[in-house]
Amino acid sequence: MTRVQTHPHHSRVPTPYRDVRRSVVEVLASAVLFGTTGTSASFAPTSTGSVAIGSARLVIGGFGLIAVVPLLGGRRGRVARLWRTPLGFFAGLMTAVYQLGFFAGVSLAGVALATLVTIGSGPVLVGVISWATLGERPTAVWWTSTAICITGLVLLTLDGSGEPGVVLGGLVFSLAAAIGYAAYTVATKQLMHKGAASSEAMAAAFGLGAVVLLPVLLVAGVGWLTTPAGLGVALWLGFATTTLAYVLFGRGLRLLPAGPVATLVLAEPLVATMLGVGVLGERLGPGGWIGALLVALGLGLQGLASVRSQSDEDPSLLGNAPV
Repeated sequence: MTRVQTHPHHSRVPTPYRDVRRSVVEVLASAVLFGTTGTSASFAPTSTGSVAIGSARLVIGGFGLIAVVPLLGGRRGRVARLWRTPLGFFAGLMTAVYQLGFFAGVSLAGVALATLVTIGSGPVLVGVISWATLGERPTAVWWTSTAICITGLVLLTLDGSGEPGVVLGGLVFSLAAAIGYAAYTVATKQLMHKGAASSEAMAAAFGLGAVVLLPVLLVAGVGWLTTPAGLGVALWLGFATTTLAYVLFGRGLRLLPAGPVATLVLAEPLVATMLGVGVLGERLGPGGWIGALLVALGLGLQGLASVRSQSDEDPSLLGNAPV
């Protein structure tokens, strides 16, 4: 049964501005946490493989999401029931595909190129899938802001380096990750439309993904987790960039259409690049700085448009949002 959040009629007009604006901030905050993934993973022991890191991140983060469900007003029993539905099972499977594909792409094509393909193509895929399945028709502002962001990402990350064969394999994995990312985003949005709380929908997707990848982690090896550096990296990737980040992501996804959410998440590679420059000593040329400014411009445009359109054109949205 769909749970409906009711509001007095006189409070429904001003409330969306505050709540939708908060949703934009929550999605951007999740993107900032996502953006620390590459930099923090670089501090793992050098012998640690990308599959091991990606599996550990999802296992720790997925079980972490299940653990905090009661604190967020949800119920673990409803999470387990979502696993038995085709949509919930699909969301969990696509979460695992996204995680493994992304880290495999990073290992073969590098952080910059893998991020560009996975995260850059994500908004377009999410927009098309959500249009077909949820009826969320992309707006002119969404197309414009997404195009600006992707143009910026190309300037920001694409340097033409890498061995052709290795890069090709990395691109295949990165594209698979993008498809998985788009699919689980739309699937969890559909779960929310059907009445699942955001915490339950995200815990279902990532909890099942954690179950799927637990054997992969064991096969990949857990010896690196016995070192202080390895354990610290795994805990940060699991609890910060997954558990906390996807709690924020899910809360933002409650009120915002899936397409704009995917566009706002393009803040991730911008943050990752800035951390690379500031923490890892990487260099950014003039084209990269122009790209960074374009991404920031596109994010600002999408953020403002999301608040205005969701508040002005659909003030009843909050009344149907699961909590």
